[in-house]
Amino acid sequence: MTQSLSNILVHIVFSTKQRTSWLNPEICAELYPYIAQILKTKNTHPYRIGGTADHIHILCRLVKTISISALIEEIKTSTSKWIKTKKNFDLNDFHWQNGYGVFSISPGHLDIVTTYIANQLEHHKKTTFQEEFLLLLKKYKINYNEKYLWN
Repeated sequence: MTQSLSNILVHIVFSTKQRTSWLNPEICAELYPYIAQILKTKNTHPYRIGGTADHIHILCRLVKTISISALIEEIKTSTSKWIKTKKNFDLNDFHWQNGYGVFSISPGHLDIVTTYIANQLEHHKKTTFQEEFLLLLKKYKINYNEKYLWN
């Protein structure tokens, strides 16, 4: 084969530090397109970005030329710097949590996960971020150490 081909779909989840409610609808209206632009500059296709006041979900196609950790580091670093420049939001102390969750998505589940992310505000009327994240870890059979889970 003379070509290297891939279709790696990932669902990325991370929260604000200590799950502080920094992300109001006004900042998210600017933040989500900003993240989409970061993804596009890395040749990574964003399908859906959403979340609530204390966490974010990103559904994207990961290109084969960048590691997931490098992509997430770029997103967190760039958005943290950008958020702190937004004088009208008073977010000088903003920080993302240290870790993240990444879950592989079958192309057949793309619409389901897209809808799930789009409905985050409604979903979190009944479920906390911690409950949601633990359910994702269980669903994907990911072992974790609770001591480090919420840093």
